[in-house]
Amino acid sequence: MAVLNSIRKRGVFLIVIIALALFSFVLADVIRNGGLGTEKGQTTVATVNGEDISRQEFMEQVENTQRGLGPNAGANQAMNIVWDRELRRLLLKQQYEEIGLTAETELTNAALAKFLAGNPTFQNEAGQFSQAKLQEYIADVRANNPVAYEQWLEYVENTKVAVLETTYLNMVKSGLIATLAEGEKQYRFENDKVNIQFVQVPYSSIADEDVPVSESEIAAYVKKHPKEYEVEAMADIQYVTYTEEPSKEDLDAAKAEITALFEDRIEYNSVTKTNDTIPGFRKTANNEEFVNANSDVNFEDTYWFKNELPEVIRDTVFAMNVGDIFGPYEIGNSLNLTKVIGMRQLPDTVSARHILIPTGMNPTDSISRTDEQAKATADSLLRVVKADRSKFADLVTQYSSDSGSIAKGGKYENFTYGAMVPEFRDFTFENTTGDMGVVKTQFGYHVIEIENQKNTQKAVKLATISKEIEPSEKTINDIFSKATTFELDAQKGDFAEVAAADNKTVKPVNKIGELDANIPGLGSNRSIVTWAFDEETSVGDVKRFNVPEGYVIAQLTRKNEKGLMSVAEASAKVTPILRKQKKAEKIRASITGTTLQEIASSQNVTVKNATAVTMANPTIADAGTEPKVVGAAFGTKAGETTKLIDGETGVFKVKVLALNKAPELDNYASFANQLNAKEVPSFNSKVYNALKSAAEIEDYRATFY
Repeated sequence: MAVLNSIRKRGVFLIVIIALALFSFVLADVIRNGGLGTEKGQTTVATVNGEDISRQEFMEQVENTQRGLGPNAGANQAMNIVWDRELRRLLLKQQYEEIGLTAETELTNAALAKFLAGNPTFQNEAGQFSQAKLQEYIADVRANNPVAYEQWLEYVENTKVAVLETTYLNMVKSGLIATLAEGEKQYRFENDKVNIQFVQVPYSSIADEDVPVSESEIAAYVKKHPKEYEVEAMADIQYVTYTEEPSKEDLDAAKAEITALFEDRIEYNSVTKTNDTIPGFRKTANNEEFVNANSDVNFEDTYWFKNELPEVIRDTVFAMNVGDIFGPYEIGNSLNLTKVIGMRQLPDTVSARHILIPTGMNPTDSISRTDEQAKATADSLLRVVKADRSKFADLVTQYSSDSGSIAKGGKYENFTYGAMVPEFRDFTFENTTGDMGVVKTQFGYHVIEIENQKNTQKAVKLATISKEIEPSEKTINDIFSKATTFELDAQKGDFAEVAAADNKTVKPVNKIGELDANIPGLGSNRSIVTWAFDEETSVGDVKRFNVPEGYVIAQLTRKNEKGLMSVAEASAKVTPILRKQKKAEKIRASITGTTLQEIASSQNVTVKNATAVTMANPTIADAGTEPKVVGAAFGTKAGETTKLIDGETGVFKVKVLALNKAPELDNYASFANQLNAKEVPSFNSKVYNALKSAAEIEDYRATFY
């Protein structure tokens, strides 16, 4: 009672403490998700130039897109499709609004007339698009079909968007069309030629180790060229896996269990109060029933050719007699018993023709038949074709509802054993060439004639009991214990050493993006990616994750925020650039003399010649592709010499021997058109990429996906 009284006296104080704790929890979440006022972490998937993309609408589109892509599509794939589509739509819409572009009624109507011209609903008696027919349709659906009217309004809105996009892109394109002056420039690039004499001091004349590049120099270069070295947020992890695989004890137990199915077993019958003998697999009279009752895979009532069976059993099974059993044997992660229950000679392919009479409406003769009437018609047709086989093709055209074979006289040629439904298959493969009969299938009644059978050979019918080998509860618990122990040990010690002690292979994965879904070796696993980029996850942290096959224990080894590349990342690209610059400085400093011959002598190289070099193909014989050098040559008069030029492969000095200008043309339109043609295929994507590059985009997708 004293304790209760004490609590009562301090009740208000406790309420305040609890309220403050809850408030701090909520406040922390709000701060992480964009603040109290915006609630962007909850309602917005992205902000583009200050305009929000609704999370709810975005997620609905992702769900619809994923559904449309089919059962094998992932949420991440659908999300990327919707993101590109919505970002493009929003960026273009902002452009329309900025320049005051609207889809006027006249333009929209013209587009509708173009899009609907081939639809008979909107055509007049002459087969031409009719505005009157369109208005008639709109009035009808508005009055009688609200759903169709809403769909029409949506179609009109989509048409307006298409009109706006086409108009906008055409406006941009018109401002980028190559002029005749640019066409002439291209003509000069391709046809003006220069003959030069040059000396080249290659960068390879200085060893790389003689021009070291420091990390501070790399960092400074990256900072000076930020656009070239921007990277998205990236993370590196390493992981090990613990797979829930059956142990040797599990395999032995599974073998004992499936082997027990061979023989009869005694079961107590509570009704008769006696022991009943249940036949085993060896003696059962109903193989199909026995397989379906004891196997993870249902019985297949079919014959198999030797080449269709798994390699592990084909030779053994084809040497067995009917009633013999082979097994247990392993295929993949299953144990199997196979019993030969049938054996016969069968062709591997058959050609046959048929007339199909369906139950219900027959679209060929427009007659609706009951099941009895369909069978009676088929029996009647069989009598006709048995009396005169030459009538078969005409009867196919007159009666058969199988549109896939009517044009071929009802024929299906060289089909394999498994190609047809079972009843059709059994008749055509188990009878002989020339036989005719009526067979009922799920499609109706078939009048069938077997025309040809090829490659008759031995085939077997099998009853196979297949059971998946599963880890026992003890094995599953042992694996969980090992994975948990590894996680705890790795949190306290060195990840690689802990893995080595448990004979586990550490698998590194580098450069994971914040929106990535697939992890090499693991497949789709957003939970690991989300954890790696979580604010509270630090480099070195270790965590265990459940996966369908067992467990993954991952460690975060690196995490970079969005921004510039680190020195380590940029080194491979920047080091050669800086090294080349340093070598050029050393070479320049070491050069003596001013003429080509003097420089060549001082550097122990030779003076070379190159003829008919163009700017369109700035390749110098014995030197490589050197656009800067060739450009300098074209900017120098004949007989004059350039200054020292830092080229791609070395330091150059060039003397222009001759500039051979191509003759003037009356018109350079063809070259201007050539330039335009190069831009057309990628024009739309370039406009979109330019808008995206210039946009301010706050992307919150990683919060939800």
